[in-house]
Amino acid sequence: MIGRLRGTLLEKTPPQILVDVQGVGYEVEAPMSTIFELPELGQPVELHTHFVVREDAQLLYGFATKQERTLFRTLIKVNGVGPKMGIAILSGIGADDFARCVNHDDTAALVKIPGVGKKTAERLIVEMRDKMKDWLPVAEGFALVGDTTPIQNNESALVEAESALIALGYKPAQASKAVAQAQKQLGDADAEALIRQSLKAML
Repeated sequence: MIGRLRGTLLEKTPPQILVDVQGVGYEVEAPMSTIFELPELGQPVELHTHFVVREDAQLLYGFATKQERTLFRTLIKVNGVGPKMGIAILSGIGADDFARCVNHDDTAALVKIPGVGKKTAERLIVEMRDKMKDWLPVAEGFALVGDTTPIQNNESALVEAESALIALGYKPAQASKAVAQAQKQLGDADAEALIRQSLKAML
């Protein structure tokens, strides 16, 4: 079991990143809440990880905090929720907001997450309620809100933002529309800022 990675951040192509650990490059999939907290490329990074072995693949998921990894591990134990949906949930709503939805029976917010239908949202609330009642908020930085740092925008930032949203489960047309609206609001911005704004708008 790979429980933690400490190395150098080589690539960020949300929702995937590449971390160099003593010459070995680990491909890691992470929720956007974690990706928003990553340092610049070439800088040291530490992730708490969850390793999944399937017949056709070995997959590594990374999280900025143990608390978020614990929530992910709890989510994927819910019937009908696999790792991909777990990442989508944590990308689309954030750990604290998810706890609020569960504790307040807010299915309307959960069904806005790609792949989460009404029945899945209801199942999440029922099966997660006892586990979330004593949830302690994580750092404010994990909320999908906050200041962004605009930089010179280009076509690659738009493509990267759309690709990330599609990878999270949003339909191409929905992703394209959300990114276009985010660009209008932010002006020149990098891909992460566009993704952040798009996710906020779709919740």
